[in-house]
Amino acid sequence: MPLTKIECDRAACPPGRPVARLSDEKGMYLEVTAAGGKYWRMKYRHGGKEKRLALGVYPAVSLAQARKARDLARETLAAGNDPAQIKRDAKLIRAMSDANTFEKVARQWWEHWKGPKSPRHADYVIRRLEADVFPALGARPAASVTAPQLLAMAKAIEARGAVDIAKRSLQTCGQILRFAVAHGLIERNPAADVRPSDALKPRTKENYARLDAKEMPELLRKIEAYQGSAYTRLAMKLMALTFVRTGELIGARWAEFDLGAAEWRIPAARMKMKTPHIVPLAPQAVEVLQALETVPGGRALLFPGERDHEKPMSNNTILAALKRMGYAGRMTGHGFRGVASTILHEQGYPHHVIELQLAHQERNATVAAYNHATYLKERRAMMTAWAIHLDKLRKGADVIELPQRAA
Repeated sequence: MPLTKIECDRAACPPGRPVARLSDEKGMYLEVTAAGGKYWRMKYRHGGKEKRLALGVYPAVSLAQARKARDLARETLAAGNDPAQIKRDAKLIRAMSDANTFEKVARQWWEHWKGPKSPRHADYVIRRLEADVFPALGARPAASVTAPQLLAMAKAIEARGAVDIAKRSLQTCGQILRFAVAHGLIERNPAADVRPSDALKPRTKENYARLDAKEMPELLRKIEAYQGSAYTRLAMKLMALTFVRTGELIGARWAEFDLGAAEWRIPAARMKMKTPHIVPLAPQAVEVLQALETVPGGRALLFPGERDHEKPMSNNTILAALKRMGYAGRMTGHGFRGVASTILHEQGYPHHVIELQLAHQERNATVAAYNHATYLKERRAMMTAWAIHLDKLRKGADVIELPQRAA
């Protein structure tokens, strides 16, 4: 006779026996131990052998639920498969899935991906994951990550105003999950369901704050008198003289400089356009570099970080110094590029020469065949004249306009 709930509730193991078995039907029974435990079991044959299948613990698994599990197991058996083996396989897959957390998979992807990338860029990507992505998703099994979870992570980054980082984090998660699919760690990539443009606010073009040319003399004098770190003061001086991007400046290494030739050769890996770039050094820029050589604690980097000398100073260092000097919201490190471009254009230097020295993204007919030495003679003369112009501005002398150049 089939079991009833009352019989299951009252079932007990007789004294002196280790277990008692109460039969239900179709091979299922309730096993009761001397300690009071009650376990659903199913007896069946597969491959000529008698086997047992665990169906759950009573009363957590009710009589009705146990019968449903038994019927599913019998269907599996009818199809020629061993339900116990399928259960073991599923358990193993779950264990593997739980072990393959998003963070573990992401670090595997990073080791695979970073090979051809510059160390600086690879370090930035893993630090961004550690700061923004792992706290939200890192502990989850990669196979359980969903599109809404990815979106919530990106939205949290966006909420603090870091729209570009939110977009990049979402894109990086997509790369990680594609890697997981390719290596059989998950079945599909949920990031494919979320496009950054559909989920996040469009990033507006950033207009970097910069001073008017008439405000430059005061700024140059304040930089000269800056009482903070010598590295920071010299970084601002070199930025004004070379008007390179902030990232190119703070990541500069002594191996890139030839002071005898008065040249700074920035490798392609550190340039936005991934093209080698030459910065002709005016005598004033060489003097800054010579002063940097005397700063104690010299390293491979021109501008090492305050705490970790093996990493460059923060890209916020120059911005913070400008803020302390009273230029918050009015001038940025990038602003030196804008000021230089404006003044040099006003003084008649050819647009393509200025753009080449700025290493801008523009690639028109003149610039299309660009290589790092194009118009180097003209650029060297322009950079020397620019340094002289800055000297005159700083000293307050009568400023002689930069020589006009034919286009």
